[in-house]
Amino acid sequence: MRLHVLAAAAVLAVVPVRPASGQDLVVDTAGAGVLIDEALNRSEVMQNLQYLSDVIGPRLTGSPAARRANDWTLERFKDYGLDAHLEPWRLGGTWTRGPMRVRMTAPRTHDVTAASWAWAPGTGGATVTGPVVRIDATTPDSFALYHGRVKRAWVMTRASSLVWNTDGPAMTAADSQRQRDFFRTVFAPFRDADSVTRARMQQFANDLPYLLRRAGALGILLDAGKEHALLNMSGSPNRILPLPQLAVAHEDYALFDRLLQAGTTPRLAVSSSNTITRDSVPQWNTVAEIRGGERPGQVVIVGAHLDSWDLGTGTTDNGTGAMCTLEAARIIARSGLKPKRTIRFALFTGEEQGLIGSRKYAEAHAGEADSIQAVIVLDNGTGAITGQALQGRTELEALWRAILAPVARLGVDSVVNRNKTGTDHLSFLPYGVPGFNFNQLERGYGHTHHSQSDAYDMAVAADLMQASAVMAVSAYELANLSGLIPRGDRSAPTPVQAVKVSDSLLVKGTR
Repeated sequence: MRLHVLAAAAVLAVVPVRPASGQDLVVDTAGAGVLIDEALNRSEVMQNLQYLSDVIGPRLTGSPAARRANDWTLERFKDYGLDAHLEPWRLGGTWTRGPMRVRMTAPRTHDVTAASWAWAPGTGGATVTGPVVRIDATTPDSFALYHGRVKRAWVMTRASSLVWNTDGPAMTAADSQRQRDFFRTVFAPFRDADSVTRARMQQFANDLPYLLRRAGALGILLDAGKEHALLNMSGSPNRILPLPQLAVAHEDYALFDRLLQAGTTPRLAVSSSNTITRDSVPQWNTVAEIRGGERPGQVVIVGAHLDSWDLGTGTTDNGTGAMCTLEAARIIARSGLKPKRTIRFALFTGEEQGLIGSRKYAEAHAGEADSIQAVIVLDNGTGAITGQALQGRTELEALWRAILAPVARLGVDSVVNRNKTGTDHLSFLPYGVPGFNFNQLERGYGHTHHSQSDAYDMAVAADLMQASAVMAVSAYELANLSGLIPRGDRSAPTPVQAVKVSDSLLVKGTR
């Protein structure tokens, strides 16, 4: 059947190469039932996810495992009958985690749960001891007051996070507000300031690790901000740190904070060995296609990121999205259905370092932007898809409701005006390409995200089978739309470049 957003006669008059009004497009749902049947009754998503998680394991960008994942997914796409290849891009240096141990030696001995921040140096394998101090590094003026206290010390730059004990009483409205205020203060302290002040504060944040190194600090301690000793991780070759930085389990970080407030100074002994390379190296995105039968030059991109952090095995961030993308390709290829437009499946790397792989891809394919129907991405854990976030494109609400109508019985019944952040669809928006990241059930993603618990055990098979069905149906219907979705607003793409540190803090002869 055909599901019309408006009258069919008006829609069918749309010229295929000219973007139509979002309200004038016809969604052809023929074939949706075949795709759903293939997804739910002959799924291969879990066996592929298990291999990716358990055999290949964590896929830190720049690591040999990331390349093994590229090669394996390339062959899987080919096994399913798709034309596939690897597209290279350049990464500004690699980072390898080495052995590490952190112990509190005073006022008692205690093994601390911690991990080195990525693209931060270690201690060179030596055991480095010193007191823990907490300072206020919110502004240059506040930092100046504590400057003399950081020499030969492990430095906490803020109070411990407000992590709620979920085994205790439920949060009150006042508790929730206090937590929101804390996160706003920590993550967006100058959001209401004028542009000059925001720029000055951003530069100070860029400079702070170098200011601490110059003042003689041993390293920086960060609160991982999760319960049950779960860690957190980030880092990028675009911001190589000049001194060790450790993500510390919230329980240990809060312990340090309480001891300091009670007048007792904790002491730490830290030994870590990390390896940083600063020469540009090639990395790859895995790309595969089902060629369109009528308009092969117009493309729907279905994507997810293949890379992960290395504390767990990268199952829910984002092995699930990557394997649902692979599964969507299998579903369409095995269905025998022939899309009118080309459907391109892209597994990006470098996402965890700042969407680098997808930004490089979008840049390389900028000349095709007006022929890209849309980019749809899955990147929020193992949870089933609940609907679509419009990314500010409210005029497309009726269109997305029509696209998702065949999968509404699978629980996909929400279309909301929400701007999703931190995923690869953002890389295409500056070029005017409609880009979307599906909404999903949370399914404990706050626990597994970037932590050591991100493993295959956390995957929910039924949810991933459903998500694969939704992605396949959405991709196929977008490929068969009566016209192109209207372009979004264009803007200058943010260049991929290193964070700017004040010249006065850089050592001559280094990069």
